[in-house]
Amino acid sequence: MTEKGRRPDKIVVVVPAHNEQALLPSCLDSISAAVAETAIPAEVIVVLDDCSDGTAACVMPPTTAVVATGRSVGQARKVGFESSRWTDETWFATTDADSVVPIHWLTAQIEAVAGGADAYVGTVVGDDWARWPAEVADRFSAAYQATDGHRHVHGANLGLWADVYFGVGGFALVDHDEDVDLVNRLRVAGVPIEWSARAPVITSTRPHGRLSGGFADHLRGLAGEEAS
Repeated sequence: MTEKGRRPDKIVVVVPAHNEQALLPSCLDSISAAVAETAIPAEVIVVLDDCSDGTAACVMPPTTAVVATGRSVGQARKVGFESSRWTDETWFATTDADSVVPIHWLTAQIEAVAGGADAYVGTVVGDDWARWPAEVADRFSAAYQATDGHRHVHGANLGLWADVYFGVGGFALVDHDEDVDLVNRLRVAGVPIEWSARAPVITSTRPHGRLSGGFADHLRGLAGEEAS
């Protein structure tokens, strides 16, 4: 495993996007700000996953766009990382197109690496609970451990070394919970993980997500509704 104090020579950030022209610009602006807080070269890749709207027009250089057609967030993340110009000293990070990362998002991950972590699993906060009955936010908060040492897994707030990622086989081609599946394999492999609440990512609480099995379906479950 990684020796304490290892520092990336490059960061690759992958953002899967399916018809996200309304929310992707804010996501990319926040990533640019987070990248600027580091002194490490970064490659930002948006994976256009079967988009039929204007999402592609939101991707401007130096951000790179690649195309996937599987309508699968796991496949999109996989395509993004595998299309990057990575080395064993590259740090992979990923978030979602409907999310906004804090300015210290990447520096928090780099600091975790300096402490000996090979992977970083962060937390999320909802952007707007007004679209839900009050009890949904209450149920979410009651069940959510927004502290260091949590055990939540979100593709919207995840990072790990490139060699560690490929060492456990990368993202699996599953319909949902690709993030949980990857982290489970990291745990089985004994990879040192930083379970951090230091840089929570703001993520959309929209009631209808782009793919089944995601955060929107989780919130619909808290509301007592069937997943769509």
